[in-house]
Amino acid sequence: MFFIFFVITAYILGSIPTAVWVGRAFYQIDVREHGSKNAGATNTFRVLGKKPGIFVLAVDIVKGILATSFPLFFSTLFASPETLINVQLLSALAAVLGHVFPLFANFKGGKGVATSLGVIIGIHPPAAVICLGVFILVFGIFNYVSLGAIIAAATFPLVIEFLFKNDFVWLRVFSICLSLAVIITHHKNIKRLLSGNENKMNLFKK
Repeated sequence: MFFIFFVITAYILGSIPTAVWVGRAFYQIDVREHGSKNAGATNTFRVLGKKPGIFVLAVDIVKGILATSFPLFFSTLFASPETLINVQLLSALAAVLGHVFPLFANFKGGKGVATSLGVIIGIHPPAAVICLGVFILVFGIFNYVSLGAIIAAATFPLVIEFLFKNDFVWLRVFSICLSLAVIITHHKNIKRLLSGNENKMNLFKK
């Protein structure tokens, strides 16, 4: 029952459609009808601008952090630390699933990048720092948000396995599943990258 409770809570947190609500409340715009038609931070930057983009990015990251941290407040309910970690991992996946298929926005959400960063922060902060660094480096060089997200996602299981020498099998499974989820949601971006038609973004451009 506790597993179900925390997973549902995480899914509901992930389902908060920040980009959709901000666009509708303050700009009378559904960001899913403009730009890349995606309800994520990147499209919010493109359609609404930097300030709402930063806000959406921050909230979507916090959603992931809260989803994975919430079970920690009830740690005494779990029989072992391993059980607690398993609940956190399931909650993390549920939060990302909620962001991609949000209950409160007709199951049409974002690609899960910001929320994925949030859940990684909640579960393995050092790995999150490295993945964020990889994203910033790739994005800074090529100006492709999607390419940065894809490479950062692919880096996560490699970092967990080889840099931090993880021996917890479910963390290994989680890292692979999360990485694949982010990459799969970017399948259209991958096609555009390969064909040279992907949109670039320059955050320093006015």
